[in-house]
Amino acid sequence: MSEKELLYLEDALGHEQFLMTQCTECAAKLTDPGLKNFVSGLAAGHGELFNALYNVL
Repeated sequence: MSEKELLYLEDALGHEQFLMTQCTECAAKLTDPGLKNFVSGLAAGHGELFNALYNVL
């Protein structure tokens, strides 16, 4: 893997971690159960993508 590809993966991992954190924090503040569930699912999806990208390394 080239240095440029590694930098891209590092950047993508950072974005996914940020999005996962933002969704988790947002879900914690929501009171509507349906919306809270939806946003928690988004957080889980970003977590799965983070793990998939990390496993490439």
